Amino acid sequence: MWLLVVAALLALFLLRRWHRERQTVPRLSEKFVLITGCDSGFGNLLARQLDARGLRWLSRADFAKVLDVNLLGVVEVTLSLLPLLRRARGRVVNVASVMGRVSFFGGGYCISKFGVEAFSDSLRRELRPFGVRVSIIEPGGFRTGMLDPAPMVEGFVRLWERLPAEAQAAYGRHYPEKYAKATTLVLQRLTSSRLSHVTDAMAHALLSRCPRSRYTAGWDARLLFLPLSYCPTWLSDTLLGFFLPIPAGGV
Repeated sequence: MWLLVVAALLALFLLRRWHRERQTVPRLSEKFVLITGCDSGFGNLLARQLDARGLRWLSRADFAKVLDVNLLGVVEVTLSLLPLLRRARGRVVNVASVMGRVSFFGGGYCISKFGVEAFSDSLRRELRPFGVRVSIIEPGGFRTGMLDPAPMVEGFVRLWERLPAEAQAAYGRHYPEKYAKATTLVLQRLTSSRLSHVTDAMAHALLSRCPRSRYTAGWDARLLFLPLSYCPTWLSDTLLGFFLPIPAGGV
């Protein structure tokens, strides 16, 4: 009997999901979609499919400054040293971030760290036959210059002042204050001043006979963000949403 009940509940769940996912957003002809690469392949086909349904796409997004430093710089330096690494059976230790597991905010930072994770994973498999070890360091929040609340808030205010009036209206004039307060609170509560947690992981990756493929450093990374990366999307989105203010035009 209970098997029939479980089967019926599962059928209702699948039917409800099918019905929800078949619904589309209203007024498609008024919507815009940005596809960053659409000269061929998936992007080209998607662009033509969406165009046939009444949408319009733009063609470019530029996060080059952050990606050049955090991702392309890592790739270029590593590739330039590959001949030496293979001959010496050396090691590569790349510093990603727990934000390479969970994208907590917008901009190029999280994108670059996801890229470092992917590059390091493929590099590890490629270099394993040569005896080269590749390790990834995934720090949480630590009180370094990059996470100093004052410069971060100042940078956010400068960015806010350059936004168009339409964007400022969508978020509301009090959004910068709320965001700055939330950011400061998160940095105070989640960040650690014990930078040795990260440097100890780096040292182990370099000196141990049996280095790990990944090192997670910081209590917030281990107890919050890393578990979140394995959670269902709806759950992680809900929990992370508690840390961020709601825009005035939000729903």
